[in-house]
Amino acid sequence: MEDLKEKVAIVTGGGKGIGKAIVQELAFRGCRIAIPDIDIESAESVAGEIEQSGGEAEALKTDVSNSTEVEEMIGKVIEKYGRIDILVNNAGITRDNLLMRMSEEEWDIVLKINLKSAFLCTKHVIRPMMKQRSGKIVNISSVVGVMGNAGQVNYASSKAGLIGLTKSAAKEVASRNVQVNAVAPGYIETEMTVNLPEEIKAGYLINIPSKRPGSPEDVARVVSFLVSSDSDYVTGQVIHVDGGLLM
Repeated sequence: MEDLKEKVAIVTGGGKGIGKAIVQELAFRGCRIAIPDIDIESAESVAGEIEQSGGEAEALKTDVSNSTEVEEMIGKVIEKYGRIDILVNNAGITRDNLLMRMSEEEWDIVLKINLKSAFLCTKHVIRPMMKQRSGKIVNISSVVGVMGNAGQVNYASSKAGLIGLTKSAAKEVASRNVQVNAVAPGYIETEMTVNLPEEIKAGYLINIPSKRPGSPEDVARVVSFLVSSDSDYVTGQVIHVDGGLLM
């Protein structure tokens, strides 16, 4: 794969889990990275690790579901680097509950963080990307957004919404050499899944032909391809990283 040296990337929610792995992978390949995250301590920790290894990263305390904060964050990145080449919309949360018990607050917060944030960040990077006639946007969706999941109506809806956002945005900006794609991870071992009861983990694995959970690095490597010039003729696609779960 090509060297991404001097490319400027924004990875939302890059302080933990899949986001952290994406930051590390892109930094390894030479990207200069901004990490907007409401959990500034985690973001600063990751940025510090990147800096110590010789890379360049900056944590920016940002509520990516707030339009004003997103606009300010992107303004700071452009002011510092003069451009934005890559946006990875990774920020996400869960508030699981059965539909008939789910509160409006549980619905609203998940749609706000998982979907609205991607809309806002994409909206504000599109103009500079179109102006420079190049850019890569990757949305981290989920297989749950395709297949659904009991107890996750809010989460599945937000991840399905990301797929619609991906395809629609891709059609709008393709002629300006900006590619928009989505990655849909399956069962990935992260802080969110490591503490699941063993019987639930076993239930997931039964349906995965690869017979193992994925790692954040499995997802990061696919994102790394999608933000490189190797994917210049790939846009509006949803790449499943799920060990064959949805074959």
